[in-house]
Amino acid sequence: MPIFLRKRSIVSLSVVLILLVGIIGATLFLVARLQEDQANLQRSLALELRVARLFSLLQDAETGQRGFLLTQKQSYLDPYDRAVREIGGEMDALRENNRDDDRLRQPLAALDEVAKAKLAELRKTIDLVREAKSDAAAALVQTDEGKKLMDRAREIVRSIDASEQQVLAERQAYILRTAHLVRSGIILALLLSILLGALTIRDSQKQFAAADDANAALQLANRKIQDEMAQKERLEHQLRQSQKLDAIGQLTGGIAHDFNNMLAVVISSLNLLKRRVERGDTDFMKFVDGALDGAQRAATLTHRLLAFARQQPLAPQPVDCNAFVGGMSDLLRRTLGETIKVETVLAGGLWRTFADPSELESAILNLAVNGRDAMPNGGRLTIETGNASLDEDYAARHVGVPDGQYVLVSVSDTGTGMTPETAAKAFDPFFTTKGPGKGTGLGLSQVFGFVKQSGGHIKIYSEIGQGTSMKIYLPRFFGDDLEPVRTPAASAAPIPTGTPDIVVLVVEDDERMQRLTAEAFRDLGYSVLQADGPKMALQIIAERADIDLLFTDVVMPDMNGRQLAEAALKARPGLKVVYTTGFSRNAVIHNGVLDRDVNFLAKPFTLEQLARKVAAALSRAG
Repeated sequence: MPIFLRKRSIVSLSVVLILLVGIIGATLFLVARLQEDQANLQRSLALELRVARLFSLLQDAETGQRGFLLTQKQSYLDPYDRAVREIGGEMDALRENNRDDDRLRQPLAALDEVAKAKLAELRKTIDLVREAKSDAAAALVQTDEGKKLMDRAREIVRSIDASEQQVLAERQAYILRTAHLVRSGIILALLLSILLGALTIRDSQKQFAAADDANAALQLANRKIQDEMAQKERLEHQLRQSQKLDAIGQLTGGIAHDFNNMLAVVISSLNLLKRRVERGDTDFMKFVDGALDGAQRAATLTHRLLAFARQQPLAPQPVDCNAFVGGMSDLLRRTLGETIKVETVLAGGLWRTFADPSELESAILNLAVNGRDAMPNGGRLTIETGNASLDEDYAARHVGVPDGQYVLVSVSDTGTGMTPETAAKAFDPFFTTKGPGKGTGLGLSQVFGFVKQSGGHIKIYSEIGQGTSMKIYLPRFFGDDLEPVRTPAASAAPIPTGTPDIVVLVVEDDERMQRLTAEAFRDLGYSVLQADGPKMALQIIAERADIDLLFTDVVMPDMNGRQLAEAALKARPGLKVVYTTGFSRNAVIHNGVLDRDVNFLAKPFTLEQLARKVAAALSRAG
């Protein structure tokens, strides 16, 4: 190689090396700055956490004070005492960790002043109660001074949070720019390294050939990776399809299995009943009871499936969950047995929710029974109420959960707990961890469907060996036009009966159902007229002025039950109407909720259910 060419090569290599060293040095400097910015970011996050912790302690202190004012039990002051012990330390840590930040000095001082004032206000009310001056304590609370202090603390916390969010955004933007520069420096250093290598090996044909071979191998590897990724996507798609088919198969198999068992009980009981009657035997009531039990179980299974599918008709009302849970205490203790200790923790100032009381009772009972089954050797079951707010962050992490205010009903046990895999499947229909014959696997599915249909959310928290907590979030009710209901109580009154002077018109397009329904009314003592459809029913109404109640199916050809009732009420304004259907969505149910003016009886129904629904409709004003 000529000398001048060799010198030019050396100069080129030297220039490239100098540039490479300079870029590496600049990159290291940027990396150091990036680490410092990340440390500042961590300090900002730690500040937000400590401020949130301090505000949470203030809330705990207020919660403990409220519990003590309501109950005058010392144990309720535990959150208050813990907060008093920890608030000072938290405040000192905030000042120490941010003493060089002039921007935070005034807000932290204001927060410290408000926290001290709030604790003093809480201490004053507590001391008044201890001095048997409950009225004075109540008067102090009603001045809203405590609320103003909490609002002021909340305002300061939000101000600090907003300020830190702005700082965080600026720091994150700066970190991003620095990261881009670091990445650009690395890329440039890499390019210079490649250039340096190219200058070093440009005279070697073998090394060029090796580089070409390596490049070809890299391309081949890339194509192979792409092929493998495509194959993986195809397999994942097939797996998802298979999982869907498995879920459908499990659901179908579970339904078929349970219905076959129930139909077997009904058919066998009726066959044996027929043989006994043909022989003239009178000992056949056990077969009647068996058939009724099998049919009732089938109806219950259908109801649970509709609940899981979110298609059962609901009759929501404003509910005071404190009164509701309190009214269920005796029922729960009788149901769960003596080995289970039932505790209720009812929040003060609880909001109302808007839900179907009977379905809510069934949901709480289902969760309580599941908790009992998880404690075979006994334990403690705690039912707790509270107000809860789910923010946009939580809603974004839980698909289908709107943010907003909710009423929380939590059922917790001290049982065996669930693995994450079991908890993930807990709401699947027919999934159960119980032995054969000890559970249908539809209890939690029914609870899940009811909560979702009511616009709520349900969450499982469980640890093996520690227990499980099921949290139901039902939307807060803001209306004030209706009185809240208490827990529905099973009536012990005898089945109400009618008299022959009360005339009922039964409208049913299914001949067998029409005949059986008419016989049921006659058995209850009513006079009965029958129509096989809306047209015949309207003719009878036009001819008979003594009809007191219209009992009509909803889904019928030509005209549905709601349209029939509207036409009948035009002719007879005082006519009472009861609707019935086996369908879940129809003319009297909108978005899963019954219309307010509707008397509705779902098929199949028992004689007692029919008697009580008709008696209630006849006694209803208007």
